[in-house]
Parts: sequence; structure tokens; C-alpha cells
Amino acid sequence: MVDYHAANNQSSAGGVQTYMEQENDWDRDLLLDPAWEKQQRKTFTAWCNSHLRKAGTQIDNIEEDFRDGLKLMLLLEVISGERLPKPERGKMRVHKINNVNKALDFIASKGVKLVSIGAEEIVDGNAKMTLGMIWTIILRFAIQDISVEETSAKEGLLLWCQRKTAPYKNVNVQNFHISWKDGLAFNALIHRHRPDLIDYDSLRKDDPVTNLNNAFEVAEKHLDIPKMLDAEDIVNTARPDEKAIMTYVSSFYHAFSGAQKAETAANRICKVLAVNQENEQMMEDYEKLASDLLEWIRRTIPWLENRTQEKTVNDMQAKQEDFRDYRTVHKPPKVQEKCQLEISFNTLQTKLRLSNRPAFMPSEGRMVSDINGAWHTLEGAEKGYEEWILSEIRRLERLEHLAEKFHQKAAIHESWTDGKEAMLTQKDYETSTLSEVKALLRKHEAFESDLAAHQDRVEQIAAIAQELNELDYYDSASVNTRCQKICDQWDVLGALTHSRKESLERTEKQLESIDELYLEYAKRAAPFNNWMEGAMEDLQDMFIVHNIEEIQGLITAHEQFKSTLPEANKEREAIQAIQSEVLKIAQSNGIKLSGANPYTTITPKSIDSKWEKAMAMVPQRDHALQEELNKQNSNDSLRATFASQANVVGAYIQAKMEEIGRISIEMNGTLEDQLTNLKDYQKSIMSYMPEINKLESYHQHIQEALIFDNQYTSYTMEHLRVGWEQLLTTIARTINEVENQILTRDAKGISQEQLYEYRASFNHFDKKRSGQMVSDDFRALLIATGNSLGDGEFARIMGIVDPNGSGAVTFQAFIDFMSSETTDTDTADQVIASFKILAADKNFITPDELRRELPPDQAEYCIARMAPYAGPDAVPGALDYMSFSTALYGESDL
Repeated sequence: MVDYHAANNQSSAGGVQTYMEQENDWDRDLLLDPAWEKQQRKTFTAWCNSHLRKAGTQIDNIEEDFRDGLKLMLLLEVISGERLPKPERGKMRVHKINNVNKALDFIASKGVKLVSIGAEEIVDGNAKMTLGMIWTIILRFAIQDISVEETSAKEGLLLWCQRKTAPYKNVNVQNFHISWKDGLAFNALIHRHRPDLIDYDSLRKDDPVTNLNNAFEVAEKHLDIPKMLDAEDIVNTARPDEKAIMTYVSSFYHAFSGAQKAETAANRICKVLAVNQENEQMMEDYEKLASDLLEWIRRTIPWLENRTQEKTVNDMQAKQEDFRDYRTVHKPPKVQEKCQLEISFNTLQTKLRLSNRPAFMPSEGRMVSDINGAWHTLEGAEKGYEEWILSEIRRLERLEHLAEKFHQKAAIHESWTDGKEAMLTQKDYETSTLSEVKALLRKHEAFESDLAAHQDRVEQIAAIAQELNELDYYDSASVNTRCQKICDQWDVLGALTHSRKESLERTEKQLESIDELYLEYAKRAAPFNNWMEGAMEDLQDMFIVHNIEEIQGLITAHEQFKSTLPEANKEREAIQAIQSEVLKIAQSNGIKLSGANPYTTITPKSIDSKWEKAMAMVPQRDHALQEELNKQNSNDSLRATFASQANVVGAYIQAKMEEIGRISIEMNGTLEDQLTNLKDYQKSIMSYMPEINKLESYHQHIQEALIFDNQYTSYTMEHLRVGWEQLLTTIARTINEVENQILTRDAKGISQEQLYEYRASFNHFDKKRSGQMVSDDFRALLIATGNSLGDGEFARIMGIVDPNGSGAVTFQAFIDFMSSETTDTDTADQVIASFKILAADKNFITPDELRRELPPDQAEYCIARMAPYAGPDAVPGALDYMSFSTALYGESDL
């Protein structure tokens, strides 16, 4: 039989009274249903006799045998294990009333509120009140203390029945009346705990009488549970009496209460396994997210490190646009993934610490530090790629300018050299007169002067070609070919010039006169013509400038050139005056001029024509320089606009970084308030994003205008981007720290006042207000909080709060340590003890036992991970639960 003493002595009066008020549905104004009254009489009588037999007595008529109060007091003593006041042995009515009152007072002392039940009614044999009193006693001493998974009494008993009968077909326990009519639920309860007593598969749902009698007879014979109901009474009643069924079922519960230990053990294991499964899922999620992020970084870095050169500025600007798209579209989601990865890692580590599990070590190459390292490499590649793009654009601009300049100078030179070889190789002096020979000689001297003047242009062409080669110009081959052709032709011209001069000098002795005026004209016209050609080249020369100072320098040089034009015009007029003098002398002396000046091919008309062209180019040059000045003024305005916004954004980011640093140390209010305030603060920061986007727009205008420097600000866009990302990451980390503190508080049962005290103590010893403290300050903090410790104990604690040996202790590590020192957690030994209960005290457990006691998914989880048991007492299929339990807490390899 069942001993209620221990359970009854633990009940609290307040809890009992509350439950009894909820369960007291006894209708004291109406008569009981006759069928229910019959069932209650049988059930309550059998229940009372099951306890009275311990005292060597019993009752036959429940309302008659309790009238004198003697057996009622005896029943209470048996089920409570306590002594009641000595009963009165007299036969008078007053003696009986006093005895019944003593029993009722004892019931009331146990926190039971008796409504409308008086001693006189019991003494008078009132069946309805007597049955109500016995039901109250059954509730208090047989049902009240049943507890299953945080539910108690009737709900706990019902949950126990549902759990025990869940695997059985045709059984669905939802109440304590019609769910028991077919008898299968009674048989299922017995078979669940004693499968050797019931052949459950032989029972039929359509034969309730047989089923009920089988369960009642087996319970009475083998489980010492008296038969409290007749099968016919249950079957023939539309709704069996709930109190009778509850009383009967409670006897089964107490008979099988020993099995409750196994259920408790199974619940503990389920809890431990659920935590382990959740942690494993988080680990898998972390590994996948880390792998995906690292793979993206691995694929992106080669693209950023690609230095394949393009041929034109437009091609490089297309690459710059691709890079801008990467910065604004592809990278920001990865920044969020990286932040989320760190948050998930910190949350997982916190949960592992709270559940007394070893810290999570990601697979090789997937640590947060590895990801940070890869991210740092990515950002380094980004910076190098952007610098390379800008450098390449400058290089290609320079190349295009040099190539155009090369071809312009080469075309002018080739135009000048056209026909010069034929002129130098002709033999006209052999048939010329002395005057003609002298003329030819002086003409050749003029040509030498012209040749020397063109030497500078040839050197310029060669220098430009050399620079194009050094800057790796894509069409260097054609440039080199053209340059080599010019140089070879120049050498030939030099040799031919020298040869012709020697031939003319050999006949010079035969020449007597020379027209000095023609010679003077030729000598002065040649350099003047060369000067005009040089001036025209300069006026048409392209220019590239990057700031106002450079364009102003070009304007100054142009103004200086214009200031020399009056002197040049005087020289032109002087040269033309020479030609006029020739004509005057010839006319005055009747000399017929044979034609052009024999010493030069430069005619006065060509000089005037070139002079007019040069003068027309001067205002064109003025206009081009003014347009470039306007452009540089516009660029300077863009610099000022960007600098103004950059200075504001930079100061904002700096201020917010300092502010979040203070907030993380000086946070007040509850953790939930702090979390709410931090998230509001995060939203306020994110509301500043339009200003960042505005700055990005200004930066885009700067780059499109090919502006490479800015004297108005020390901030670069890259600097501000890094600062903004760092600000967002710092806020997210601070929020995650508070969330982890909430997890720690809730899991460890730490009160808000304790957290305030921990924070105040930590801040007091955090002298630098950095959110971390060195080991000496931490030792002082421990001593201040009441810890007396030597060097060995302090070294042990530092190993817990600073496992990486960084020499710094965070606030989160401090509260984790304080909570672990004051909170009880599951251990490997407790889990081993729980498995031992499920295994019926064996050193191994079988798959069938795991499937019977645990939910299906967790049973299969254990079976898949438990190693075979190799002890001398092993049976086929035996599993080693000890090594499995130890591995759960990281004490050995699973």
C-alpha cells in the first residue's frame, strides 16, 4: 500500500486551501445522481478500507461506521502519520460530535476549507455530507500532492495518465469520466509499468466489461489496489462519476510512484539533450555563415588584386564604376553578415557558459579572428585597387596627351623634311654660273641654319617616344617605328647636308659676288619663320592641369608670350623691308630678278600668312585657357562642398564613437531599459545615413571630375567609410553585450539589484573607464566583493574569466564568473545518475529502454551517438551512457 506521510508533511496550508477552493465542486444543495452516489460509496469505502486495514479494522457502511468519529480519527492518523487528540469513548451524542469535530479540526489544520460540513451531519449519518467529507480527505491526502511537470493535483494526475498511455492505441485520456469507460486506459496504465501482467494486444475496445474486470482483478491481485468499482456500474452509466474514477486512478499513481523517478530522470536528460541540440544547430549555422563569408572574400580579393591594364581612360573609368558598384551594392550586405556572425558567436559562447558546456571552437580557419583577418586583407586589397585605378587613369591621361603631341610634332617634322633629300642630292651647281654657285652655297648655309633649328624638334620627338615607352603605352610599337624612321631620315639629311656643303665649297673660289641682301633676308627669315612655327605649335599645344595654380601659371606664360609680339612684329617688318630694298635696288639698277630668293624658300607672303595664322590663334588660346580656369574654379567649389560635408560627418562619427564608449560604461536602469535605449540610439544613428549618402554623392562628383587632392579637409572618403562601419559595429556589439547579460540574468536567476551591484563594483575599479580592467584591479574587485583568495585561487579564476590570457577582464566575463559561483547547474555526474535510473541501475542502457523513456527524436539522438558498451556484463546492443554523458560536458571526446 501507499505511504502518504512524507508527501503530506510537505504541503503548505496556503497552496492546499487554494486548490481545495478550486476543486470543491460538491453541490451541497442538490442530491447526488443515484448512479454516481453508488459508485462513490463503493470507491470511497474501498479506499478507506485500504488504509484502515493497516490498523486492523474496516468499515462496511460509510455513513454509519463514521458516525461516532472513532474510525474517522483512526483513518486520518493512518493516512497522515500523525497522532490526533485522544477520542472520547462515551456512547452519548455529545461524545460522538466531539470526536467528529476533532477529525474535522485536524482536516482544517491541513489547509482544507470545509464548506457546510458539520459534525452533527456526520453523526446523523447524512450520506451526502459524509461522502463529501471523504472526497475532501481523498483530495487532500491522495491527489493534492501529485505533481507532474509543474502541474499538480487533478491536472497533474491527468497529465501523468496522458503521458503514460500515449503510446497505446484506442486510448485517449482527456478526463476522469468517459475516457475510462472502455477499460483500455486502466489496462494501459498497468501494462506501461508491468507489461508482464497484461496482454494488451488481446483486448478489444468493444468489450469494456471484460477490459475493466481484467484491469481491476490484476490490480487487486498483483498491485495491492483494492477493487473500488464494478465494471457494470461504469459501463451502464452515461458518464461515470469523476470523483470515483479520480480516487481509483490515484491509487494506480501511488502504486507506480516509484516509476516517477525514471520519468524525472528522463526529463532531466531531455532538458540536457535539448540544450545540446540547440547549441549544435547554432554551431552549424555559424560554420555555414562563416564559410559563405570567407568564400565571398576569397572570390573577391583576386578581383581586387587584378592589375590588368586598359588601353584608354574610358576603359579604366568603367572599371572605376564597377568598383563603386561593389562598394555601394555588394559590400554593405557582407558588412551586416560579418557583424551578425560576431553576434551569433558571442551569443553561442554565452549559452555554452550558462549551460556549463565547453566553449565553441569553430573549425580551422573559421574563427572570428580568421574572419577579421580575411576582412582586413579584403579592405587592404580594396584600398590598393582604388589607388591603382586612380593612378592608371592619371597615367592613361598622360599617355593620350603625349601620344597626340608626338604625332603632331612628327607630322610637322615630316612635312618639313618632305623633299629635302632630293634637294640635297641634286647636281645643279655643276652647270651654274659663279653667282649662282655662290647663291647655292649661301642657300645651303641657310638650310643648315634651318636644319639646326629643327634639331630641337627631333630631340623632342625622341624624348616623347621614350616617355611613352617608359609609361607602357599600348601602341608603343607604331610610335617607335615612326620615331626610328624620323631619326634615320635625320641622320641621312645630316650626311647629305655635309656632302653638299663640301661640293659647294670646292667651287666657292669661282664665286665672286653675292647678293648680301638676299643672304641677310634668308638668315633673318629662317629663324623668324622657325620662331613662328614654334609659336604656332605652342598655341595649339594641349594642356592638362589639376588645380587653379597650374592654369594660372599657363595664363601667365601666355601673357608673357603676347608681350613679345610687338618686338616680333618689328622683326617681321624688318625682314619684309629687306625684300623691299632688294626690289628697290633691282628696279633702280635695271636688274631683272630671275625669280625667288636663291638663298631661301621662305617668301614674304609665307611669312605674312604664318603671322596672320599665329595672330588668329592667340584669342583661341585665350578662350581655351579661360574655359580651363572656369573648370578649375568649379572643381575647387566641388572640393569645398565635399570638405564641408566631410568635416561635419567626421566630427559626428568621432563624437558618436566617444558617446557610445561612455554609454557602454555608464548605462543605468534595467537591462531591458538599457537594451531599448541602445536600440533607440542605434535607430538615431541609422537616421544619419542620408548624410553619409549625401557625402558619397559629393565624392562621386569629385571622382567624375578627376579631382585627386583636396586642401580643404584632412578627411578622405575611405577614412569616413571605415569610421562609419566601425561606429555601427560598436553599437551592435554593445547591444549584444546587454542581450548576453539578460541571458545570463535569466538563466542564472540573478536579480536586477545584483546586476546593479556588479556594475557599480566593476565601474569603481575600472579606473580607465574602458569597459575592461587589468588583473591587479580585478583582484582588488574580488577582494572588495568578499572573496578571500591566494595566488593559486586567483590564477584559477583568471583562467576562467580570461581564457585567452589577454590580461584584461570584461564586465560580461565578471558577471559570468559571479553567476557561476552562486548558481547550481547540471553536471556530467548528474546526467550519468539519471541514465543509471533509466537503465535500472545497470552500467549500460539498451535502445529499447531509451525509446521507452525518452521522446523519439532525443532517444534516436542518444542511440546515434552512444558508443557500444564493452564491459563484462554487456548484452547485445548495450550502449555506454557514461562516456556519452561525460562527452556532453567536454570532459572527453564523443
